This record gives sequence, structure tokens and C-alpha cells, in this order.
Amino acid sequence: MVGFTAWSERDISLRLSTIRELRHRIAAGAEDLVEALKTRPARTAAESVSAEILPLAEACRFLEREASRLLAPKRLGRRGRPVWLFGVESEVRREPVGTVLIVGPANYPLLLPGVQAVQALAAGNRVLVKPAPACSAPMILLGAWLEEAGLPPGLFRVLDESAAAVAEAIEEGIDKLVLTGSADTGRVVAEKLARHLVPSTMELSGNDAVFVLPGANLEQVARALAFGLRLNGSATCIAPRRVFVTHGMAAGLEAALLRHVGAIPAVPVSPPTGRRLAALAQDAVAGGARALGALPGEDSPAMAPLILADARPDMALLRAEVFAPLLSLVPVRDMGEALTVAAGSPYALGASVFGPEVQARELAGWIDAGTVTINDLIVPTADPRLPFGGRHASGWGVTRGAEGLLEMTQVKTVSVRKGRFRPHFDQPRAGDEALMLAALRLFHGGPGTRGGALRRLVQAVRGRSAG
Repeated sequence: MVGFTAWSERDISLRLSTIRELRHRIAAGAEDLVEALKTRPARTAAESVSAEILPLAEACRFLEREASRLLAPKRLGRRGRPVWLFGVESEVRREPVGTVLIVGPANYPLLLPGVQAVQALAAGNRVLVKPAPACSAPMILLGAWLEEAGLPPGLFRVLDESAAAVAEAIEEGIDKLVLTGSADTGRVVAEKLARHLVPSTMELSGNDAVFVLPGANLEQVARALAFGLRLNGSATCIAPRRVFVTHGMAAGLEAALLRHVGAIPAVPVSPPTGRRLAALAQDAVAGGARALGALPGEDSPAMAPLILADARPDMALLRAEVFAPLLSLVPVRDMGEALTVAAGSPYALGASVFGPEVQARELAGWIDAGTVTINDLIVPTADPRLPFGGRHASGWGVTRGAEGLLEMTQVKTVSVRKGRFRPHFDQPRAGDEALMLAALRLFHGGPGTRGGALRRLVQAVRGRSAG
């Protein structure tokens, strides 16, 4: 904590100059980051740059531009101040929480923990990062660049990749945890945090819904869904999984999808994932779904994109966390039914709507999800100005954007009483109750009560003065 104190006492401009220098080093050493990200299966160099490196640099620039304003003390003026608090000046301050433990995921091992780390550092915190297995390389490189950029020693530390490292850090003492991972992992970690009363931000599992409105361009929808199945081997928490389309449009969407997904190569899947997905797909087909392609085998080392048409609302596949190129097409009567079926999933991370903008914006207001994109998917969430987080089993709190930065802080309020008048310090006197009741009704009473309240207030003040 010594290093944390030294850093937090420095002016925020010094923190942001460090982040600015880090951004320059990210740009200059992008090839080194691409090399560090080669452990990602089915990942091209171009994808590493576009999906992780460039968005991280943009997140740094966002902090350079906005962090000073967002973290500055906010002085409250007279407007809205209760009359009986005359003479009091107040402000709201944002201060570091202390030590922030960031638990990174395997699918985006640079971008997600990287953005969270620079936001925590910008807010004045000390940062510990626990990478996912085989994902330490980009975080180690980031740490070296931060020190070269001027970060005081000890304020950014990469832990070992074991799950035990999280438990050990919690036991040693942290002030906040930020986790990106599965819902099951979130439950286990949340129980450990509860015993120490440590707050957290958790971005957990997703099973994203796509709503296809009448009037949508089915060719564009199919291209978008194919992109979602292809990007990062479909190992993206907000990749499309459940597609709700009206009965009259379902056949057209199937045909368009088949034209676009055939060229997508198979991606490696772990044995546990393969067995689980095979069971879910076989169960769906047994329940009436149609597989547009070969079903994955339980022991298959790789999986090509699989589309299951005619999926029914009661199928387990629609309520499961899926981290592979699998898509379910769910025919519905209308978007009202689609919303009802979508709500049956415990996950509410992201959603997409395709169709005429006016109707799509209206539908977005009814969707229960942390982020909604219209006529696009995944990519708009890389905007560094936008907060990102889920609901229900998809987690709580947000990262990124202004709101994500503020989650790395704790609030302190400071109030200053001017002048010498302190009537509340005196012993209560006869008539005080009548005075306060009259004031309550004057300030907050409905129509027809204020005139009488004002008379009673004047009488109470005179009586108190005479006493």
C-alpha cells in the first residue's frame, strides 16, 4: 500500500501522462503485442490488432481526454439545497478504492484486463492482474511498458495464472475485484468476496439475442451473424446465439445464412466444451430443431459453425452459456413473443436488433440487456465512451466509459458550514416541533396547505423568539 499512497498523492496529470506514453508504446510495439496474443486459437494478426490492440489504445486516449474532468471534485451550488441548510457548501469527491484485483479472461486477454487496468490506474489505484491460463504474455508486456512510461514500481503487478492466486490475493487484502469470466466462476468468487465484504464488478456469461424485425435486410443480417460466428472463433461474450425471426422470414434467413457461413473454418474446442455442446445440440434436434450442417461429435477437437433452425423456446440450448460457433434460429409470431422467449434466458449481457431504425429503437427500449446494438453487432461496443456490463446471470456493474472509470473510485462528500449560526447545537426548546412541522408543510405540502403552513411557521418563530 505504500506505493499506492505515493501514486494517489500525485496530481492526476502525472497519471494521465503515463497513460499517454503507454498509448504511444502500444502503437510503436503493436507487433510485439500481436506476438504475445498468438496463444489465441483461430486468431489472425489482423484480428488481434482490430479487436484488442486498437480498442485498448482508444481507451487510453479516452482517459487522457476525459479522466481529469470525471474525477474532479464536484461542487454543489445553492440550487436544490434545502433552505434549512443555508450557509452550507458541499462537494462530492472521487477517491481511489485502493488495491484493485483484475481477473482476466482467455478470449480477449489484452483488451479486457488492459482497459480495466488503465482505468484503475487513472483513478489512482494499485492494480493486480490475474491472467487466464497461458495468457500472461500481453499483461507482462503491458506492465513493462507502464514502468517505462513512468508508473511508480509496485503499482501494477501480474500474478500467476492459477485460480489459487485469486483466493490468496483476497485473503491478503484487496479493496475491489473486477472479474470477466463465466457465471459459475463469478458465483465462486463472489462467495469468497462476501466473507471479506469486498465489492466487485463482474462481467459474466452471455447468450445474446438477435431480433430480426419485418423489413430487415436479410442479406445484411446473415452477413452480421456470420461475422459473429467467425470473430475470435466465436469466443466472444456478446456473439449472437439466439436469433428471433418471424415465421414468414425464417426460410429466407436460413438460405442467406447458408450462403455466408460455409466458408468459415472450424475452430478448436476443448474436450469439456465439445462434449457439452454436442449434448445440447443433440437434445435440441431430438426436440424438433433442424441442424443445418453436421452435428459436432463429443470428441471432436474442432467445430465448424452450426446453425439449428426451428429451435423451440423450451430448449436448454437457449438458456445455456455457449462459447463456440453455434446459432439457434427461433421462429416467432411477432416481436412481442420474441421478447417473452428471450426473457427465459438467465443471461442478459447484449442484444442486437435488425430492421427499420424507428421500430428497432422502440424495441431496444423493451429488451432486458446491458447493451443493445441496432443494425450491427459486437463492434459498436468497442467505443471507449460506452460502459459495458450485464444483468442477471451476466453480472453486475460496468467497465469502460465514464461509468467504468467511476467504478474504480469511492465517493467522499465534504460539507463546510459558513458563518456562526448553529441553532441545531442548542438544546431543544418548546415550540420546536410546531416550527418544524410548519416548515415541512410549507416546503412539501400540496395545494391548499402552504398558506396555512406559512402562518403557523411565522407564529412558531415568534413564539420561539418570545420564549
